Amino acid sequence: MSKSKDYEERTEKLLEPIMEANHFELVDVEYVKEGGNWFLRAYVDKEGGITIDDCELVSRELSDLLDKEDYISESYILEVSSPGLGRQLKKEKDFKRSIGEKVEVKLYKAFQYIDEKGKKASTKELCGILTAYDEESITLEFEDETQEVIKRNDIAIVKLAFDF
Repeated sequence: MSKSKDYEERTEKLLEPIMEANHFELVDVEYVKEGGNWFLRAYVDKEGGITIDDCELVSRELSDLLDKEDYISESYILEVSSPGLGRQLKKEKDFKRSIGEKVEVKLYKAFQYIDEKGKKASTKELCGILTAYDEESITLEFEDETQEVIKRNDIAIVKLAFDF
């Protein structure tokens, strides 16, 4: 297991009682390096949406626990926030909650299809309604009511789509 995954899993365990006590949902934890700095990010949510005060409460409690446990050797920046409108779908509960929702899918390699003019085309981004999922694949339904099964190994990112 990588160092990042270990830190993420340990942080998730620290967050569990905080989430339960406050009726929050832990959406994700990530430990990433960006621009020379390490970030430990916790994304939390609740029915009706998370507030800044909620994020501050989680941040204070988590910070105290992290100082006590002291398992992260590098200096890092702790961030607690909402997953946002275009949240990524990573865990089974994310996919389950998002059945029937419009999602954007970014692929590692181009997806081949026939366009409306009958010509071959390709794209690395798809947008459609999530109709099914399992460990191996997801199924999208498009505006023309066609469906496509996409292997999870081919997917870089799946996130909720939102229209302005």
